[in-house]
Amino acid sequence: MMASRGYDMTPTMYSPDGRIYQVEYAIETVKRGAIAIGLQSKDGIIIAVEEVSRDLQVENITQKIFQVDDHIGIAAAGYIPDARVMVDNARFFSQSNKLTYDESVEIEAVAKHLADQSHQFTQYSGVRPFGVALIIAGVDRKGTKIFVTDPSGTYIPYTAVAIGGNSDEVTDFLEKNYKNGMSMDETMSLAIAAINLKSDEKNVKHIRMSKIRTDTKLFEKVSSEELAKHAQAEGASSNKST
Repeated sequence: MMASRGYDMTPTMYSPDGRIYQVEYAIETVKRGAIAIGLQSKDGIIIAVEEVSRDLQVENITQKIFQVDDHIGIAAAGYIPDARVMVDNARFFSQSNKLTYDESVEIEAVAKHLADQSHQFTQYSGVRPFGVALIIAGVDRKGTKIFVTDPSGTYIPYTAVAIGGNSDEVTDFLEKNYKNGMSMDETMSLAIAAINLKSDEKNVKHIRMSKIRTDTKLFEKVSSEELAKHAQAEGASSNKST
């Protein structure tokens, strides 16, 4: 009989207790990644990540937030090279939809497509599951949408979500402080506070953020100056509440 550890050699084999260890290992990779957050507001959506730059690294190039289309962005947590492959796939899918149907692709369609791709890599020998979770967010004709995919091929809609390292604590924080109908400015300040939850230094040098407003449906990068303004607003609000 195969030793118990042999069940983790391929994603196509279930263990006797019904587990797929390769998928669980991939999910563990996500948990070791830096935090990523997606929030809906009444004005649109924001996605934010923690990204610590090295001393000589060019800081204005974001490694963990990607633009898929004018109206869709993705934030990733986990193994970022895997994220780039999935984002390229999402871009091709989005542009193909535009050429075929002459309309912008829906956010859920992109999320389902990427989830299907992730699931395929749990069904064949000689491959490994993608070690990344994605927040797929944007504004389409149905309104503001946020979906999360994971290495198993699951995709779930959220109004507010955190993935990556420390996500359990950040999720608890969001459950207590996030409210439906928040403005874009309020959600940006909340995202900064959530990423800084375990940090003694309340700065924004390690935060990257993008937004898509409901009125424009255009992906925009949030500048460091705007982040600093919202960090100050969040700090003032915290002091007032205490």
